[in-house]
Amino acid sequence: MAEDFARAVDDGLKLAKRIYFGHDRAVAAPRLTAPMERSSTTSQAHLPSSPMVYAVIPDPGIVDNPDLPSYQPHVHGRCDPPALIPLQMNGVELHVDCYLDTALVTVTGSWRVHCVMGSKRCDCRIAIPIGDQGSILGVEVEIPRKFYTTQLITAQDGNELEKTAQTQSGGFLKPNIFILTVPQVDGGTNLSIKMSWSQKLTYNDGQFFLDIPFNFPEYVTPAVKKISKREKIYLSVNAGTGTEVLCKGCSHPLKEKMRNAGKLSFAYEADVLKWSNTDFSFSYTASSSSIVGGLFLQPAPVQDVDQRDIFSFYLFPGKQQRTKAVKREVVFVVDISKSMAGKTLEDVKNAISTALSKLNPEDSFNIITFSDDTSLFSTSMELVTTDAVERGIEWMNKNFVIADGTNMLPPLEKAVEMLSNTSGSIPMIFFLTDGSVEDERKICGVMKKRLLNAGSVCPRIHTFGLGVFCNHYFLQMLANLSRGQHESVYNTDHIEERLDKLFTRALSTVLLNITIEPLQNLDEVEAYPSNIPDLTSSSPLMIYGRYRGKFPENVKANGLLGDLSSFSVDLIVQNAKDMPLDKVFAKNVIDLLTAEAWFSEDNQLIEKITKLSIQTGVPSEYTRMIQLENTEEASKPINTGGKKKAETNGEKQKVVSRKIPLQNFGIGFGDTTATRENVPPGFGEQRAPDAAEKFVKAASSCCVSLCNKCCCMCCVQCCTKLNDQCVIVFTQLFTAIACIACFECCTHVCCACGGDD
Repeated sequence: MAEDFARAVDDGLKLAKRIYFGHDRAVAAPRLTAPMERSSTTSQAHLPSSPMVYAVIPDPGIVDNPDLPSYQPHVHGRCDPPALIPLQMNGVELHVDCYLDTALVTVTGSWRVHCVMGSKRCDCRIAIPIGDQGSILGVEVEIPRKFYTTQLITAQDGNELEKTAQTQSGGFLKPNIFILTVPQVDGGTNLSIKMSWSQKLTYNDGQFFLDIPFNFPEYVTPAVKKISKREKIYLSVNAGTGTEVLCKGCSHPLKEKMRNAGKLSFAYEADVLKWSNTDFSFSYTASSSSIVGGLFLQPAPVQDVDQRDIFSFYLFPGKQQRTKAVKREVVFVVDISKSMAGKTLEDVKNAISTALSKLNPEDSFNIITFSDDTSLFSTSMELVTTDAVERGIEWMNKNFVIADGTNMLPPLEKAVEMLSNTSGSIPMIFFLTDGSVEDERKICGVMKKRLLNAGSVCPRIHTFGLGVFCNHYFLQMLANLSRGQHESVYNTDHIEERLDKLFTRALSTVLLNITIEPLQNLDEVEAYPSNIPDLTSSSPLMIYGRYRGKFPENVKANGLLGDLSSFSVDLIVQNAKDMPLDKVFAKNVIDLLTAEAWFSEDNQLIEKITKLSIQTGVPSEYTRMIQLENTEEASKPINTGGKKKAETNGEKQKVVSRKIPLQNFGIGFGDTTATRENVPPGFGEQRAPDAAEKFVKAASSCCVSLCNKCCCMCCVQCCTKLNDQCVIVFTQLFTAIACIACFECCTHVCCACGGDD
């Protein structure tokens, strides 16, 4: 899908050369990729690196300057698939509010359909690249007499709506690129668009890092110089610590507006010649050299579906941890089914090799592979030595050989068994798969019982899901049961990078078996996740929950340090008056509840998730996103004694609403069929057959229907005896018959949409 999108943009840029902007020498056609670079870089170069809007052009004949029509040579045929011409942007405004480890982002901008005749219309496609672990929250579009907004409804209502309304294009082009289509916009129209999403801040060595896609290509700058181009950025930071927040770096020249304990705000406004050509990045520090924590209390919002009060606590690992690290016993459990073949399995092997090199000499490890059968590197845990690591890598080179089947339970039971007698160490299992199986609930049930009997420090099962065919909620549930970490990757280009992130985070544990002292004294208390994960040096710990009752004034977090000695820290209790905790934690809570609902098959929990999703605007598996179209219609004249009197301008015009269903873009609960058929992991729809494939299929089906009594060998023997003229005649005849049998092949003729090509 992403490659098709990029090719459509490439066609659109070539088609945009038809637009005439006058005699201004400063105006140039959009800069295209050099021919030598086009084949290798087009798919990446033309994917949006900032919020973008495109004109969807099925008919190249409508392309022209709406203000300055020019002579255009007639173009025969249509663009199939339609070309995408990037629209010029007249203004942009970025608002970012950072709370704890989450950023709530809003981009407001104005785009103009500068490439379509004033008498014609086209669809406009919005593309929004979202930052790390982000979630789309909503899109609003305003054009003359129409207003569009996204809205979440229940999945059942969405299915009913699809029966009466045509589904519109909308969803995720890639895991981090959301697209939405605005239907039939007049040429020359200005679109005012507001886009909102949430994303996670990254954390490293005591610093938080924010990165927002804000790199606009040159060709979205308006060609007319007289149009003022205003760029605005507003940033606020609420670290929640109550201590000084220090800015460490910024990509844009922000001016500080406010500084309080734990809070900062900045602003930037300027008239620019061209739009930002770099992503917006900001980094700051708000932690100390040791483990610190705090707790927020907040009453439930008035319209909240859950009227219990809110609490949230955090723990920061600090910049330096000087406590002695205990030994780690690590087992890697790797899926080697046929769908993992090629680069996927090679990337996994490289990531494990890197992780082995980071283990300490007192650590131990083992490697287990599974398909239908289970294979072990060693019958017992191996101490980390240079020789053992080299043998482990050599074993992977020989035994990472694809095979049929995906049997998950035996290798997991074997890994838990190998770590059941550990003492004075942190046992860890890294479970990697790209598939889904029928007995996943049974696996969770078995692991839950095994972990309860595993001692004071049970094995942490850290899970990693590849692609969209595995059940990510099963993997998350498996991790939650053991206080482990879960990481996923939908785009197989980033497997090694994401795996390294998971290994680094899990192997840097600094506090485990964490408990909050007064929670057990509260009524109807519920924490997300219920089993508090370990604190690691590479990421802070954030927990959200609901309760009834009164929190005590003195709150402590207890746990075990890396050397398994006891640790306790007082949490600073404060009221979170200006922090929307329900929105900050919404995506994480919905994901955790969805994993629990999948495991328990609890309909009441599903209903709770649905209400929470609609309330917070965060999509879920149990809701559907729709596009609500509000159209202002001119009121009919009022008949007063034979004379028609129009309504005054002060009276409201009639507003007609229409609901447009969007494509369902939930990741689902795994695909056992794709797993059995060994479909490689990836993201997006399967490639649709192209025109040539359609033609061959139509021709073959037509020939079969006409000549179903002739065998293939008869045809071959007959054709070998024909001369060239007969071959040409028969080729033309069968081509015509095939097109008649499959007339849709001829309804659209692919058109080369550029002046030069």
